[in-house]
Amino acid sequence: MAGILAWFWNERFWLPHNVTWADLKNTEEATFPQAEDLYLAFPLAFCIFMVRLIFERFIAKPCAVALNIQANGPQIAQPNAILEKVFTAITKHPDEKRLEGLSKQLDWDVRSIQRWFRQRRNQEKPSTLTRFCESMWRFSFYLYVFSYGVRFLKQTPWLWNTRHCWYNYPYQVRKPDFQGLQTGRHSFGQLAGVRQDFGIMFLHHLATIFLITFSYVNNMARVGTLVLCLHDSADALLEAAKMANYAKFQKMCDLLFVMFAVVFITTRLGIFPLWVLNTTLFESWEIVGPYPSWWVFNLLLLLLQGLNCFWSYLIVKIACKTVSKGKAGKWNPVHVSKDDRSDIESSSDDEDSEPPGKKLHSSTTTNGTSGTNGYLLTGPCSMDD
Repeated sequence: MAGILAWFWNERFWLPHNVTWADLKNTEEATFPQAEDLYLAFPLAFCIFMVRLIFERFIAKPCAVALNIQANGPQIAQPNAILEKVFTAITKHPDEKRLEGLSKQLDWDVRSIQRWFRQRRNQEKPSTLTRFCESMWRFSFYLYVFSYGVRFLKQTPWLWNTRHCWYNYPYQVRKPDFQGLQTGRHSFGQLAGVRQDFGIMFLHHLATIFLITFSYVNNMARVGTLVLCLHDSADALLEAAKMANYAKFQKMCDLLFVMFAVVFITTRLGIFPLWVLNTTLFESWEIVGPYPSWWVFNLLLLLLQGLNCFWSYLIVKIACKTVSKGKAGKWNPVHVSKDDRSDIESSSDDEDSEPPGKKLHSSTTTNGTSGTNGYLLTGPCSMDD
């Protein structure tokens, strides 16, 4: 174990040439970021989780009720032991062959079986009230974190001149507020990482956690705060647009989504590469020079930029679809990429009112809500979430 730890914490990987861990030990005159500080992420994550539960129950839920957002969930599928067994033990999305077999076994038509599975899948998804409470929590948290970051960074020289991120590196002392910003943000990154359930968001959160860990351990924390604050700038607007959509304030929803899209694309496709990547790739090379963890850090930042391009593509795609189809005022900012967690599958009223038993062996279902072709944007998150 000692050998593994010595290999992992190899100074020649983590630190510039001629710098050792002993050089970065805390003294009475100066304090530096320490790897063990990251253990604080776990109790902080638990505290944030408890605050979230209290907030959603005693603040967000009363607000949702005041806005007449109902707690009613989707239509309940009628009890059926055979279909329930298939749903829980085999598949939630039966193929055509299995549908035909179930149709013969139950003497139901294929459309009714498809409708049963659709309703059963929807039962496991949160109600609009639950989603509103979640979005209100995230809106409040993102707004606070972004405001905190701006208030902290406007007092620092590296906000105005990014070369200060590398002057006297890595002997840059830590400020108390700075540790709170870094470690607290990291804890929520871990907490939010378990919420998403599709691959691109998992990759996003994984890259985020590695980036924050790298920037803290080898004291690239100054540029880390720039990355965090920049990526926080659009998140509150997205959650506000979701809340407006759930409350059926469509014009406000549209306006907030446009504001979100402008801020997101401007910050992540414009400011981030021209400001942050410029300093991490070129200014740091000039002032400090490259070393192994420097390459890893920059590769992770480039991966993050690739994800930013992906999310921006989805935002532009849904905006163009909406405009081209003449559905202004009907788009849904929470629909851009598929997410089975939040997307409520729906079908026509005639289909849902039709009793089982009539054998119609053709069926189509429509995923999504409010005219957005079943796309759900939960993802252009910051380095958090």
